[in-house]
Amino acid sequence: MSPELLRKPLHYDAGLRRVWIRGQRWHHGATGALLVAAGGLLMAHDWKDRGLWFARGWQDQPAPRR
Repeated sequence: MSPELLRKPLHYDAGLRRVWIRGQRWHHGATGALLVAAGGLLMAHDWKDRGLWFARGWQDQPAPRR
């Protein structure tokens, strides 16, 4: 493994279509699990808006409070 890959926190090899995180190659299962976890965090963040997730048409929702 090249020292350059160890310095990069995230690297995508487009030629081989491989993902490397801190020098460790991530396979399909690990990448999928990471994406599912990120999606779960986003769902938890927007849970109060779940009634709008699959609503048809333009969604007139109130502006966020600041």
